[in-house]
Amino acid sequence: MLVMGLSLWPGTAQASHIRAGDIQAKVDTTVGHNPRRIFFKMTLYLDISKGLLSSVDQPGAIIFFGDGTSTCTPVARIGPRQLIPGNTDTALSVYYFEHTFTTTGSFTVSFVGENRNDGVLNMSTPDHQSFYISTSISIDPLLGLNHSPVLTAPAVDRGAVGQVFLHNPAAYDADHDSLAFHLRYCQQVTTLAADIVGPPCATGTGTNRPIATPCTNYHYPNDPVVTPGLTPVQADYIDQNGVQTGFAGAIPAIFNQDAQTGQLIWNAPIAAGFYNVAMEVEEWRRTASGVKIRIGVVIRDMQIIVSATANLRPALTIPADLCVVAGQTVTGAVTATDGSSAGSVPTPVTLFAYSGILPPATFVQSQSGPPTARGTFSWRTDCSNVARSPYLVVFKAQDNPTPQTTTNPPLIDEKTWRITVVGPPPQSVRVAPLVATGSTLNAAKLDWDPYVCANAAHLYIYRRLGPGPAPGACETGIPASSGYVRIGTVLPNATSFTDYNTDASGTQQGLSRGQTYCYRIYADFPLPGLGESIASQEVCLTIAGRSAMLTNVDVESTSTTNGQITVRWTQPRAASGAVLGGTPSYVLSRGVGQNPTTFTAVRAPFTNLTDTVYVDNGLNTQDLQYSYRLDFVRTFPAGQGATITETGPTASSVRTTVVPNRSATQMLVSWSFAVPWDNAASTQPTVVYRRTGGTGPYTRLGTAVSTATGGSYPDADPALVKGQTYCYYVQTNGRYTNLNFLSSLLNKSQERCTQLVSPPCTPVLTLEVTNCDSLAGLQEFPRTDEYYTNHLRWSAGSQPPGCDATVASYRVYYRPTPTGRFTLIGTTTQPRFAHTNLTFSGGCYAVQAVAPSTVASDTSNVACQDNCVFFKLPNIFTPNGDAQNNVFRPKNSSPVRSVHFQAFNRWGVKVFENTTTASDPILINWSGGPAGEAGAGVRVSDGIYFYLAQVEFADQANTKRTYKGWVEIIR
Repeated sequence: MLVMGLSLWPGTAQASHIRAGDIQAKVDTTVGHNPRRIFFKMTLYLDISKGLLSSVDQPGAIIFFGDGTSTCTPVARIGPRQLIPGNTDTALSVYYFEHTFTTTGSFTVSFVGENRNDGVLNMSTPDHQSFYISTSISIDPLLGLNHSPVLTAPAVDRGAVGQVFLHNPAAYDADHDSLAFHLRYCQQVTTLAADIVGPPCATGTGTNRPIATPCTNYHYPNDPVVTPGLTPVQADYIDQNGVQTGFAGAIPAIFNQDAQTGQLIWNAPIAAGFYNVAMEVEEWRRTASGVKIRIGVVIRDMQIIVSATANLRPALTIPADLCVVAGQTVTGAVTATDGSSAGSVPTPVTLFAYSGILPPATFVQSQSGPPTARGTFSWRTDCSNVARSPYLVVFKAQDNPTPQTTTNPPLIDEKTWRITVVGPPPQSVRVAPLVATGSTLNAAKLDWDPYVCANAAHLYIYRRLGPGPAPGACETGIPASSGYVRIGTVLPNATSFTDYNTDASGTQQGLSRGQTYCYRIYADFPLPGLGESIASQEVCLTIAGRSAMLTNVDVESTSTTNGQITVRWTQPRAASGAVLGGTPSYVLSRGVGQNPTTFTAVRAPFTNLTDTVYVDNGLNTQDLQYSYRLDFVRTFPAGQGATITETGPTASSVRTTVVPNRSATQMLVSWSFAVPWDNAASTQPTVVYRRTGGTGPYTRLGTAVSTATGGSYPDADPALVKGQTYCYYVQTNGRYTNLNFLSSLLNKSQERCTQLVSPPCTPVLTLEVTNCDSLAGLQEFPRTDEYYTNHLRWSAGSQPPGCDATVASYRVYYRPTPTGRFTLIGTTTQPRFAHTNLTFSGGCYAVQAVAPSTVASDTSNVACQDNCVFFKLPNIFTPNGDAQNNVFRPKNSSPVRSVHFQAFNRWGVKVFENTTTASDPILINWSGGPAGEAGAGVRVSDGIYFYLAQVEFADQANTKRTYKGWVEIIR
């Protein structure tokens, strides 16, 4: 029997009986739904190798709740000890209990049992060490009716010397929270549970707070220290994906756990005996702001029983990982054959399945073999099963040797099946044109059948010009690479949407005549499971008529001050039988660059529809590329309709660059453009022209087929002379593929002259790294008008061979992220540069050297640094109007993307909540008012408040951390 109340060391040999265990939790599921009332279930695995009557029992258990309280007296077990199928030496003890916490926060609920069973090899004197397990929970009304992870596979398993051991806890989370698995040392508490019990328990003298420490002399099972004189080695092992990951005789033996699936592999045991290992199963919840927070941890302590045996473990075969659409039935055949050798005769095999979806899913074994055991898994999925993460089903095959002894134990094989459930695609999507008449806009009306999944969160409508790629068999959502753009979001019960081509400002632009628009729709699902549907079938329509369309952006003259570009376009055409109402005009606008974000009108409206040519003068065509936008505008008399503006696709000039090769024997001519017509037809190649020197006629040099964005041509003429200047331009030949009369659109680039010389030597760049620890240690940072400065230095490199060391200047480039386009931020004649007035230090830099001939070197190495990660909140603020410490805000913070902040009073009632971002001048900015700072003159009372700050930092990893604590308000 378990003796309570004696101040003894836990090591009482007659009480050594606990093999393994874990605790699970869930929020109040009664009608009251008290978020601070938590229901618990603890399962212990007891050693009954001496028989039920002779083995030490555990009829009750004292539980510590992590808030300074305990159950005071043992919680009674539910019923008698339960036998585990296939384990004659282990029984289950199950305990149910509950606790109502007085406040929100994080708490560690734990159990201390005296003692572990004897014979555990990877710790000292296990029968004199207590058994400690815990579960950490977060009490927060925002988490709803949360459930902790449930580990469905037994925590006692068997292995054999020299054979790979496999175990999966078969964990699932009923709320679809993400789970992460990590090994950790087994723990003990060196004080008896009865002596830890303290007030308000009547006879308690302790603190109700166990202090857990690693078990004495604990080592993981594969550590050579555990088996003196024996060297743990691997056995051959091929994983369930067909990849050999273990090799006979390899050192060291491995013992690890997959962080995502929980699969534990020990390759391979070297000595018979008991081994214990603990694993923590972390529960992560994604919030509405996209931040992931850890809301719970279950620590399981399990036992592995290893035997020296000639028995061979069975071999299990399971279906390939699967993706199904909600509503479909999943059926999978599972088979196993027992291992056989001269000393191991095949036996019948028992199949097991563990998963959170069992039930409603079923697994039925139909044959035991030998030679083959068979079972069938079946699961009728529905919309409630849609989730981003796959469901895990762990199958186990266990043989049944006769007789079962310590040297002839049952052995297992184990594999995990992943089943992803996605939402069904919206059905019967239809699209019809709403043709403009008079002052109305062209639009498209989409209709579809009611979406079958009522639990969806949204339906998203996407559009693109022309047909797009079809999604894969189980591809959800619509990737950006498809060319589709989201144009609308509706509730899941909506069945129609009208596309007026509404811009970011909310202005309806209307759809362009002559264009073909294609649409797809998909659904997403709410937190915490998330998940998406497959996209609908694509539907397309072509708007009758034709818009005004740019056809030429032709560089006629190259100059820094008097460049000239001729722009041409077509007249618009109404749909058959329709008229273009109102007073029509054209507005032609120009922007600088290939894809500018701003445009400026270059001429007053063209009111004559036949006026379709404009010569743009006074441009710097030598140094700049230009893009043009054409608006077709119709105005109406007052009261007869709003102005209608139809904006066509923009078109850029062709921009040519010329670069000599490293040995100054060739010129590479490259060009780029962004135009709505097709310049890439092989039958209409781009023509390259060249002349020698700065004056004289050009001659046709050759042709090259362009791509959708540009092209290149290597001028390898043996007659090229090093040191000579050569000038080039190109002429593209484009077409609108659906309009035969627009089939030869000729557009010249600017002229580009370059001296055939070796390029400058490539600089070697160094970036002085920001001292994050120093900044984090400051009392306050950043203060008003405090900014980051990044210091760069570089030296001349030796590459490429034969490079020119003569440099006239340097170009410094910057990008704020590890990837993306660089931006020129400055030029200098010195080999150093200070990038000042930065609100964050993260970013990447590159440098180019420029020769007196204007030839630029290759770009230097890219030097990057990340933003720091630190965040410090005060424990007091005084909102009394004295302009000193008036608001609650970080005292010290590195750059962040967002802070979701909540404050609660001592009864767990939320009194304030907001989300601030990097664009806000002050983060959090709580002045002591109520939630959302609503209600003038209303404020919370002085006192202590619990806060929860979910911070997403602006570093490359998008680090997310949760800060919890107490803050005092004093006025």
